[in-house]
Amino acid sequence: MKRHLLGVVAAGLTVALGVSGCGKGSSSDSGSDGKTIKFVAAIYDDNTKPYWDALIKDFEAKNSGYKVNLEMVDWSQMDAKVKTYVQTKQVPDILNYNAFSDFARDGLIYKASDVVSPTTLSDFTPTFVEQAKYNGEQYGLPFISSARLLFYNKDLFEKAGIKAPPATWDEVKADAKKIKNGSTIGYGLPLGPEEAQAEFYSWAMNNGGGWVDASGKWAINQKANIDTLTFLKDLNKSGLTQPNPESTDRKTVFNQFAQGKIGMAIGGPFTKAGFIDPVNKSLNFGVAPLPSKSGTEHNTLGVMDVLAAFKKDGSKNQDAVKKFLDFFYQKENTSKFLTTEGFLPVTKSAGDALSADPYMKQFVDALPTSKFAPTSNPAWSAVAGAVKQDLGSSVANKDPKTVLDKIQETAEKAG
Repeated sequence: MKRHLLGVVAAGLTVALGVSGCGKGSSSDSGSDGKTIKFVAAIYDDNTKPYWDALIKDFEAKNSGYKVNLEMVDWSQMDAKVKTYVQTKQVPDILNYNAFSDFARDGLIYKASDVVSPTTLSDFTPTFVEQAKYNGEQYGLPFISSARLLFYNKDLFEKAGIKAPPATWDEVKADAKKIKNGSTIGYGLPLGPEEAQAEFYSWAMNNGGGWVDASGKWAINQKANIDTLTFLKDLNKSGLTQPNPESTDRKTVFNQFAQGKIGMAIGGPFTKAGFIDPVNKSLNFGVAPLPSKSGTEHNTLGVMDVLAAFKKDGSKNQDAVKKFLDFFYQKENTSKFLTTEGFLPVTKSAGDALSADPYMKQFVDALPTSKFAPTSNPAWSAVAGAVKQDLGSSVANKDPKTVLDKIQETAEKAG
């Protein structure tokens, strides 16, 4: 999938539980020669594996004796895989993921300063450095970032007599009603196990809701969040979304959007390159701020995925890990990944060029004031897992408050 970034998990499988159950410190000795490392990378789209294959080939050619074994994992399976890696003490040397703080809490990963050079470390944009810290120390290595905005089909809007993208929730519903016609869907609502937490938070933050209160205490079952799910449930029950949003992932929604079958959906900078262009490069679409209940605020969801470097074999892998990470973070290598996948930069050196693209500039401009999930909280992995498993049911056949109460319990137990 194209993610999300941020994040971002297999239904009901929480990494935090797996981590806390296997003790502290580095993983068991894997018999590594110190020059061979395993890299588990997430699949963002069909371009991801060819990129890593080429980069690894180049790295191995320029670093004689060093070898990188690549494993590609789809985002819908990633949480289950990570849980198994940790429980069996078979973690990779480097993991491309959307969480890190539970690993840091349990002493499983290196500090960032241990596995990248000072030059690489200083190149990270401060916004993302803060998101990559646990207890004041940077452990996560910012990998890619994204911001979420509203995509809308201009042709469907014109056909329905809609002159501008919606600014309020009432307008979203009214526009969706006008667009819905036979096989045409008003709003694409992906609340399946791929990334339900990002879709939900994109709406909740624009109703004064979110994951935590002003003090940082979990507030998942707050009234604003219940009201948000009640609105989304109404969209579904009114027949304005695709069937079964509780089991629909973003990939399905944007394939339909690219085919001209959906009027509106929330997407990121990757949506054009990853979903629209492969299906219909001439699709007439626009991008607008996320609508809010009141229409007076338009908050943007920010997402960051990270690389986490695991301690193994008494730190025998540290040299090889550092060589590979510093190689990837060279400007030309990170820039190529961003261009290929359509993500936003996390380093200063790769940042300026993207703003020259009018399409990408919309997302670059939104990123500095974006709101992020509380990924520095070690309980976030458990919360995200519960959201992906259970949240979608709230717009189908379960009561929104009951669903949020259950996720709140998960957060409090994990925290």
